[in-house]
Amino acid sequence: MNLNVLIRKGVTVTSSGTTGEPKHVYRSPKNIHTCADVSIKRQNINISSSIYTVTRMTHAGGLLLQTIPAVIAKASYEIDTFNAWTFLDKFKEHTHTFLPPKMVEALIKTKAFKSADFTGQFIALGSDKIPARHVNVLTERGATVLSNWGMSEIGPCTINKLYQPGETETEDNVLGNHFDCHFKIIDGVLWGNSEQSVHDDWFCTDDRVRESKGTLYYEGRTNGA
Repeated sequence: MNLNVLIRKGVTVTSSGTTGEPKHVYRSPKNIHTCADVSIKRQNINISSSIYTVTRMTHAGGLLLQTIPAVIAKASYEIDTFNAWTFLDKFKEHTHTFLPPKMVEALIKTKAFKSADFTGQFIALGSDKIPARHVNVLTERGATVLSNWGMSEIGPCTINKLYQPGETETEDNVLGNHFDCHFKIIDGVLWGNSEQSVHDDWFCTDDRVRESKGTLYYEGRTNGA
């Protein structure tokens, strides 16, 4: 996969398909740069960064959240297949990665995880409900963690919460308290609009949410998922 070609010509990413068949969403070159600018700033990706991508490159989380931003920021990157038993050794050579909950859970179950040290490393979480304990087991091992919510249609880095090393979370399913988008909640359902969006108007996410003290929490999909 030639990422520079994708940046010049645009790319089609797939949605998660939680409400049916995955949707294909085209991102124009201009839109790719808009998304990358937000991701670079929020995750402090720069020429000294090294991205370790272990998620599908057809998914916005794998491609648009860190990998393409790495190319634009002139950072280094490695694209690999996730393996819970080799991940920790390989990630030592990098500064950033993105992990869905299933991958975090697989890592926690390995013997090597007990002595893992993520000092100086940045781990973004997303693509599904994020348990508080996932945040905590990573921050207590020195990681800076970004609990991130995004959508193929709206943008890969739109609502999130940043945790510094040692910081803990007590609530499950946090969407975030930092907003790189406009949002409104109608009948408990999240609607979003942002510069990163492929839509010109408000987009219904079909995610049920609640707001408390400036933080959004995920409560499931409108179809009950």
